[in-house]
Amino acid sequence: SITTVTIRPVQFHSLAISAFASLIAPFGGFFASGVKRAFNIKDFGNSIPGHGGVTDRFDCQFIMAAFSHTYYASFIKLSTVTVGGVFGAFLKLNPERQLELYNSIHEYLQSSGSVAAAAEM
Repeated sequence: SITTVTIRPVQFHSLAISAFASLIAPFGGFFASGVKRAFNIKDFGNSIPGHGGVTDRFDCQFIMAAFSHTYYASFIKLSTVTVGGVFGAFLKLNPERQLELYNSIHEYLQSSGSVAAAAEM
């Protein structure tokens, strides 16, 4: 008897993309057909005789490309934060906000013991 099933991230992502490809992407063809009917066009081109043109061959692919890019950018791509990027954002703040952020970081570092408290005068 199987009590647990282990799914690796690549398997989960493959499942999500394949579910979209089989359930939603075919509607790209329906949408293209609707556009052709609305404009009374037989097909989108004569590039491939008897096949309705290149666009008719790839109407589902356009939706899949948009979905794949969005999925990758949202769930798979690792975002990287660099010290230079944070410092660049800091420099874009107005001087009052810079001072507020500096004081907040300084207080945090003092409370965590990373920076010794300044001697009081």
